[in-house]
Amino acid sequence: MKYKVFGKTGWKVSEIGFGGWQLGGEFGHVEDADSIRTLLAAFERGINLVDTAQMYGKGRSEEVIGKALKLWKGDPIYVATKVQPMAWPRPEEANPEMAGRYSREHIRTNCEESLKRLGTETIDLYQLHGWFPKGIEHTDWLEALRELQQEGKIREFGVSVRDYRPEDGVEIAKTGWIASEQVVYNLFEQRPGGELFGACQKHGVGVLARVPFDEGSLIGNWNENTYETFGEKDVRKFYFRGERFMETYRAVEKMKAAISAYTGEKEIKLHEYALKFCLSHEAVSCVIPGMKTISEMESNIRVSDSDKLDQGLLDILRPFNWPRNYHS
Repeated sequence: MKYKVFGKTGWKVSEIGFGGWQLGGEFGHVEDADSIRTLLAAFERGINLVDTAQMYGKGRSEEVIGKALKLWKGDPIYVATKVQPMAWPRPEEANPEMAGRYSREHIRTNCEESLKRLGTETIDLYQLHGWFPKGIEHTDWLEALRELQQEGKIREFGVSVRDYRPEDGVEIAKTGWIASEQVVYNLFEQRPGGELFGACQKHGVGVLARVPFDEGSLIGNWNENTYETFGEKDVRKFYFRGERFMETYRAVEKMKAAISAYTGEKEIKLHEYALKFCLSHEAVSCVIPGMKTISEMESNIRVSDSDKLDQGLLDILRPFNWPRNYHS
């Protein structure tokens, strides 16, 4: 496992972290005991950052991670979690109001609840689950997070940029207020690699690259009938509704063919290329794929021991940039 310095924090974090959304049960059935075994195996193999949120399984993901942390006897694990806003804006709102989203009481109450579920005295990285640019003007959230930091309940804080709006994170990166930004970055959503990552690098902001597999499509193992296997409560049932599944499937197949033509490989392990793509940008501190099993975890961490993508392949993959908003 390779490690990178996490922005201005000085932390050395594994370049592949553990995304904890799947542990909440929104991507199909999962047993907590299996999740704990997978987490412990990941820690044993060198993963030292786990990312979760209060809303993943309505606290279930945090609770499972807390149980694993209690059993873990090795080196410290960096724990990142998030507080959701009091009310989410509509997906089509380009510049929603920040006022009333994160009151002092809301942030403090939810931080305390997350601490209890995680079973820790301090949260290493506490993130606003939705960042809205007007937060630069309405700074109640900032005062609340600084209070928690002074009290020792959180070590650092950052923001999670709304899906497919990387431009929202540029100005907040320049303020020096935050330690990190979390953003969707993958072979279909390549835009953060421009202005946003440039601002983060310039101002010492650590970057967590989320959704590297595009909620599963960029693993590369789907077929034309995969959509029918998603349960009704599986978030992928919603994300890939209508024509989106087949449009995505066809785009993935074209991508695999392009990689095969360039590399000469007959069978493309697309998930490896997806992770390598994220790690090929020097601004990315850590990529956080979701994983439910030990075999998935081991398959992901093997990428850390391999070379990143060369410029020729990056040029071939650039035209596959395809931003779209699952929620609208």
